[in-house]
Amino acid sequence: MDNQTGTFLSKSLANVQLDVSIAAYTKVPMSWNDEDYTTDFNKLYFIKEGEGYVKVNNETFYPKPGELYLLPSGSVQSYGTINKNTFGKYWCHFTAKIGDLHLFQLMKTPVFIKPNHIELEEKFQQLIMYIHSDHLSSTFRVHSILLEIIAIFIEKSHQVHYKMNVSPSFEKLDAILAYIEEHLDGNVTVGTLAQMANFHPNYFISVFKNFTGSSPIQYINRRKIEKAKELLVVSERTVSAISESVGMELSYFSRMFKDLTGLSPTSFRELAAKSQIKPK
Repeated sequence: MDNQTGTFLSKSLANVQLDVSIAAYTKVPMSWNDEDYTTDFNKLYFIKEGEGYVKVNNETFYPKPGELYLLPSGSVQSYGTINKNTFGKYWCHFTAKIGDLHLFQLMKTPVFIKPNHIELEEKFQQLIMYIHSDHLSSTFRVHSILLEIIAIFIEKSHQVHYKMNVSPSFEKLDAILAYIEEHLDGNVTVGTLAQMANFHPNYFISVFKNFTGSSPIQYINRRKIEKAKELLVVSERTVSAISESVGMELSYFSRMFKDLTGLSPTSFRELAAKSQIKPK
């Protein structure tokens, strides 16, 4: 995976939309079984005890205590018991989408990992507690904990493959973000980008925002300011020269910089010099 693809994916992943339908701990009955079905949601199984099996597409697994399983939406699944010592498991059903695409359409992970079981059990217990809470902050807590569990799964996975070809829009936006990065010193217009994608401008804006969380102009301006922050820290160029290098008139650049950072370019440079901060 090249750097630009990684940048695009990280920006897209930051915009993932989550919906958790249920989370619980269950000691499954002997009747727990189903064969060759698909769902439009993802499932997490964290096995605490017992025996059984799960099948994902054409591969059968016999989960062991301490293993975390991810069964992605759209896969052909089966599950069942094999004796009276049935699974005791934490579990969760959820959707995770970027635009119109399911997250695990874009990302292929292993079916299971072996995480730190104490840490993960605590997270599932918190997830269950907050999903049954009516406190105003509970939805934020649920999403935050689920993101942590997904992050643990990705970090512990030996291989994660990114499937850039699952959506024509995804492939086109990957190229468009690369084009923006290469032309931060110029005047990149929505019309030009839409033409590159072969989309109507209004449709292009909608697709772009679905994947990045920003309109094209907002995204371009933020990238220009990020580049300017880097130049303010690592170079001795004047503010005027830096504004020119990111394709902005000085007055507009100064106003945009303050809107996005809360500081003028000069103040940012002075603060960076005093604190030795690096641009983010």
